[in-house]
Amino acid sequence: MLFKDGVAETADLRNIFPDEERLNAGPVAIIECFQKIPCDPCHTACPKGAILPFENINDLPRIDFSLCDGCSLCVAACPGIAIFVVDMTYSEDKALLKLPHEFVPLPQKGEIVPLLDRWGEIVADGKVVRSVKFKDRTSVVWVEAPKDKALDIRAIAPQAYERENPLREIG
Repeated sequence: MLFKDGVAETADLRNIFPDEERLNAGPVAIIECFQKIPCDPCHTACPKGAILPFENINDLPRIDFSLCDGCSLCVAACPGIAIFVVDMTYSEDKALLKLPHEFVPLPQKGEIVPLLDRWGEIVADGKVVRSVKFKDRTSVVWVEAPKDKALDIRAIAPQAYERENPLREIG
């Protein structure tokens, strides 16, 4: 349950994901922001106007998927690391994900990294395609991931991450 453990349920996600046609049309941002807080850097960072203006600074972000080109500037701007980009057209069996990453060292091109789901559990390994370090924003790591896991993956494990996640047992 989202407000009990912080993990979005299928019903929550269904309301914010683009439809299958848009997912299969090229890179697109997905915003997993579910709490009304005073925040709008995603909107101001979007050069295409795909993240719509906020009527109230506390509103949840809304995205016009038809305007989004998956540039990932919103990913780097989001202080809540609630945005990622998915490109299901990357290859026949791999998706390209652009994920926020706030740990050091930053994964490097060619590195194989463990990919985590919303619970922090490893669901796949991915290959780093590119790492973009911003001076004053969240870094964005581009990673190849199995297409069938792409919408479940939300993070890259930090380098020292244990393969067995002991935190999953808490609560």
